[in-house]
Amino acid sequence: MTPTVGKGRPTPKRNQATGRRGPIAPPPKTQREAIKRSKEVGKTLTKEERREQSTLRRERMMRGEDAYVLPRDKGPVRAFVRDVTDSRRNVAGILLPVAVLSFIVLLINDPTVQVIGPFILLVAILAAVVDSIIFGRQLARRVAVKFPNGDPSGLSIRPRSLSFYAFNRACLIRKWRVPRPRVGRGDAV
Repeated sequence: MTPTVGKGRPTPKRNQATGRRGPIAPPPKTQREAIKRSKEVGKTLTKEERREQSTLRRERMMRGEDAYVLPRDKGPVRAFVRDVTDSRRNVAGILLPVAVLSFIVLLINDPTVQVIGPFILLVAILAAVVDSIIFGRQLARRVAVKFPNGDPSGLSIRPRSLSFYAFNRACLIRKWRVPRPRVGRGDAV
């Protein structure tokens, strides 16, 4: 039998030991668990530090930095779709104002005016849908040309999902879009 050999150094005292002790916690399985953990971590920060971090994260998200945007906005393909959508005038952009105007028209007691309001809204919706279908096809071709090997980040680039993403972005008023538009109207992308 061979004698056992030690590790070649003395066992360190507890106050000399470095590194993490114990197992690393697994990633959270639910949203509730993630919120609970972030609150525990956040207890070490002051209110002002938390506010500062939140402001910084929001600014980076509004700028479109990939690490800070929502999962639906991640990747170079989605950034390209945002830029193309923001660079053109979209019929879908009038939907929100027309819907508000149509609702206000319904408050007027004149029957002919009450018929016109919803009709104008219906026409605006149909025009926006037709425009978005045409734009979605153009967008799919442009994405296929720009990214022939698919999304470099590995996210989905299905034409329908990109068209729906562009339509949702186009429905919002430009100032309300998140991330903010990086290109102006009429700019070449």
